Amino acid sequence: MRTARATAAAVTTVTGVLAASIASIAAGRLASDAALKARAGRPLPTEPRLTVHAVAAGHVTLTRDLASLRSGTYGLAGDGYHAVVGPVVESVPHPADTVVRRLDRVTHGALEPGAHAWLTPQVHIGDPASALGLEHADVDVPGELGALPAWFLPGARDTWVITVHGLGTTREHPMNVMEFLHRQRFPVLDLAYRGDLGAPRSPDGLHHLGETEWRDLDAAIRYAVRFGARRVIVHGWSTGAAMALHAAGHCALRERIAGLVLDSPVLSWEATLRALARAHRTPRTLLPLAVRAAQGRTGLHTDRLAEAADPQNLKVPTLVVHGPDDEVAPWTLSRRLAAARPDLVTLHTVADAPHNAMWNADPATYEETLRRFLTPLM
Repeated sequence: MRTARATAAAVTTVTGVLAASIASIAAGRLASDAALKARAGRPLPTEPRLTVHAVAAGHVTLTRDLASLRSGTYGLAGDGYHAVVGPVVESVPHPADTVVRRLDRVTHGALEPGAHAWLTPQVHIGDPASALGLEHADVDVPGELGALPAWFLPGARDTWVITVHGLGTTREHPMNVMEFLHRQRFPVLDLAYRGDLGAPRSPDGLHHLGETEWRDLDAAIRYAVRFGARRVIVHGWSTGAAMALHAAGHCALRERIAGLVLDSPVLSWEATLRALARAHRTPRTLLPLAVRAAQGRTGLHTDRLAEAADPQNLKVPTLVVHGPDDEVAPWTLSRRLAAARPDLVTLHTVADAPHNAMWNADPATYEETLRRFLTPLM
């Protein structure tokens, strides 16, 4: 009888341990989804949800939050609508738990009290013609998984700028700097890559944080050279910046890359995955499981991005635009990169700006910094 009881207890223990292990693996997998299944055009988990409390001529009242108090110009998005909001308006009376911002325009849908909203770095929606009045062509870039849609804006120079968006945004995001680049007479190729609307999906349907997506940027560089670019400058945001670093190190035409602009760069996919998982309310004890789950699902390896972001591997002038308030990609890594290669890397620090939103916090200073960097490369 004792033997039977002992056997039953052992089976119960093993079953419990197995069940706990399966639950932990499932939890790690779910936590990794915050990065690997980040949807383009949807808020990252670090971005708080706000409520629209009132809408008046030229003003919108939002839930008071550190996000709604940010300086600068942002998109205000929700289900079925998009608007553009400017700085906080202190002179307008409002309850203590709300914030009034300047309402520049409603670009899509209806902005009404009670709507749920989030701030987004995407100020423009549509395409360069409808949003900015800029002449452009819809082109297809031949990629390894199929045709990649892109917008091409003609310019007089033979140095092209290729723009690559990042996490939580779409190819509409680079339109923030498109008017500026057009004034500088650069041809611009704004790329949609695997997983984007209209582009092929990754075979596993997951985001690889730039580690495989960079091959679509490689295809865009080849396309640019084929159609007249003597040199290219890659301007990447977030994981788009990681793609730029991968391309600069491994692209077959990397000698044509004249410079890199890295905005809110993801320099460690593991740090970014952990940050997104934490923001998704993942318990700290499960974060290592989220990392392992990501490795198992995608084949991500720390050494590949570390090699691409190694300061000693940089060969071209690089502008890094980043700030200490980025909760997704650690600013300390950008500081370290700039400190290690002062001969090639210029760091422009932006305070009070979330991930992907360095332009939004101070458009004029951002564009002047960009102009000074690009002038010698023209």
